[in-house]
Amino acid sequence: MAESTPFPISSSTTLTFSTTSTSISHLRPFHHQTQPYCYITGKPISSLRCQAVAGAAPATPAAATTTPIKKKNRYEIENLTTWLLKQEQAGHIDAELTIVLSSISLACKQIASLLQRSSIINLTGAQGTINIQGEDQKKLDVISNELFCNCLRSSGRTGIIASEEEDVPVAVEETNSGNYIVVFDPIDGSANIDIALTTGSIFGIYAPDEQCLVDYDNDTLDQSKEKCIVSVCQPGSNLLAAGYCLYSSSVVFTISIGNGVHGFTLDPAYGEFVLTHEDIKIPKSGRIYSFNEGNFDLWDTKLQNYLNHLRKPGGPHGKPYSGRYIGCLVGEIHRMLLYGGIYGNPKNEKAKNGNLRLLYECAPMSYLVEQAGGKAIDGVQRILDIQPDQVHQRTPIFIGSPDEIDILVSYLA
Repeated sequence: MAESTPFPISSSTTLTFSTTSTSISHLRPFHHQTQPYCYITGKPISSLRCQAVAGAAPATPAAATTTPIKKKNRYEIENLTTWLLKQEQAGHIDAELTIVLSSISLACKQIASLLQRSSIINLTGAQGTINIQGEDQKKLDVISNELFCNCLRSSGRTGIIASEEEDVPVAVEETNSGNYIVVFDPIDGSANIDIALTTGSIFGIYAPDEQCLVDYDNDTLDQSKEKCIVSVCQPGSNLLAAGYCLYSSSVVFTISIGNGVHGFTLDPAYGEFVLTHEDIKIPKSGRIYSFNEGNFDLWDTKLQNYLNHLRKPGGPHGKPYSGRYIGCLVGEIHRMLLYGGIYGNPKNEKAKNGNLRLLYECAPMSYLVEQAGGKAIDGVQRILDIQPDQVHQRTPIFIGSPDEIDILVSYLA
């Protein structure tokens, strides 16, 4: 029988094999182990990884203490309610404002559901009424306004409601505390409803005002209205929070409470708004412009020169700007926040003050865009600095990426 030759591997372990056998039948350490061990090193697997080659250098202390990157769980989501509670805990908002914002998000979910089924449940077409601006109201204009008002009333934290669809601001008798002033456009771009294109809702929230704490027993209705109008007509710089809800291929609730802009997408599986766009920053420039060029001949010559500049080839690729016009302010602003560019709704010969309302369209959107790093002007001054003297006051607006607004100003000067 051939001699067996010991083969030392380490100071504590020796493997033996037969020099004449074609198979290794006795490959085992000489000492017995009750704990799983490595057949090469003879050491417990739990305490040291198996080394393929005897005498290989062990892992360095630095490598051994490296913290592994934690993978995000696919089920780990943050919804709007959780986000609002975190903002409340951090002291950015109070409990009353949290409730108001939650009630607005509920109204948006209800409106989104109605829009998706509008053709099926016969909610398309005109209502047969005209609002205070002289515009024909769609069925969903009226219904959405009621949904917003009901959700805000039921919150018990809203003192005054001002809507595009209401003649005057409405004092909420059901208020328990908070007394926040909420201004809103329940359906922006309602002309798009019947053809299933982009629509949206816009809202802004102002702080309570003692001038509008109406005494229903002693004040006449006219006095109450007067107090509410004084309270509601505040510049956009006083806004505590603002946002919009986009109704399109996705339902996106975008909000700012003064510390950046955040977007939440409605997950139909859960019925919750989930954080999908955290701390949105508008690009400094963008090659997209959005103007209703059907009014081109009605605009000022300086503005016409600016539009002609946009149409000329230029930029790094020698191409003109791309023109996009949705007919819905919410859709225009949402695209601009993500891609950059400029949106304009200027005054013209037929609309000396522009077409959009300052209080519940231009001011909330300007607040959002500025929070994201953009700019918003009326051609002369900052939108948020304008002091409204009427609830349904209109204003021209140019809003978008800071570099694009600066170029516009150079043409308007």
